[in-house]
Amino acid sequence: MSAMLETPELPAVFDGVKLAAVAAVLYVIVRCLNLKSPTAPPELIYQDSALARFLLKSCPLLTKEYIPPLIWGKSGHIQTALYGKMGRVRSPHPYGLRKYLTMSDGATATFDLFEPQLEHCIGEDVTMVICPGIANHSEKQYIRTFVDYAQKNGYRCAVLNHLGALPNIELTSPRMFTYGCTWEFGAMVNYIKKTYPQTQLVVVGFSLGGNIVCKYLGESQANQERVLCCVSVCQGYSALRAQETFMQWDQCRRFYNFLMADNMKKIILSHR
Repeated sequence: MSAMLETPELPAVFDGVKLAAVAAVLYVIVRCLNLKSPTAPPELIYQDSALARFLLKSCPLLTKEYIPPLIWGKSGHIQTALYGKMGRVRSPHPYGLRKYLTMSDGATATFDLFEPQLEHCIGEDVTMVICPGIANHSEKQYIRTFVDYAQKNGYRCAVLNHLGALPNIELTSPRMFTYGCTWEFGAMVNYIKKTYPQTQLVVVGFSLGGNIVCKYLGESQANQERVLCCVSVCQGYSALRAQETFMQWDQCRRFYNFLMADNMKKIILSHR
């Protein structure tokens, strides 16, 4: 008799569990996709000058509100994963020549040189000297996409291959790239200056490359000669603070730390 009285309550209990499970899943989805984060224009920090006003006038996109794609556009994790997958299929393959430079300690630095496909809009010779991110080189998808776009807009591109990053280039000295060494990048820039005496330079660095190019320009006044500007993309300003950040579990940061460390281990072991 007691069992018959309890039976009608079971569906209600199950419905409550289902609703709680659905609510938990929706909460996780909203948190992971950052769906509640508001859209806003970028925060610009700059000194009021003629150059800054010219850049703001020339690049109105800098002051516009960023509207990401629906559903997945606010999640940096999904954007990274999707581009990593789609980029391998759709990324262009610009044609360039690989150059080899022997350093004073016997190391062999390499960079790829890509000539412009069209004349520059102002009719001048402009070369982008590009330093990729950590453990990266000219064959990475984001570098190929950037170079292809630059070529089509009249820029010559020189892309540094970080020492030891290319799998088919052996090390010829007992060292590989580091977080602060500017020797290889400086050698590439000097080659461009000597080979193209009329060219002006646009210095571009991605992530780790941003640290290297800014350090290079600050090491000597001579390094700034013929440089029109420097663009640092997604630069990490403090390696020590970044190390602490990547040890956190929040926003899956420690997972990315594992992936980056595993990639570095593979590069080191490939040269053992």
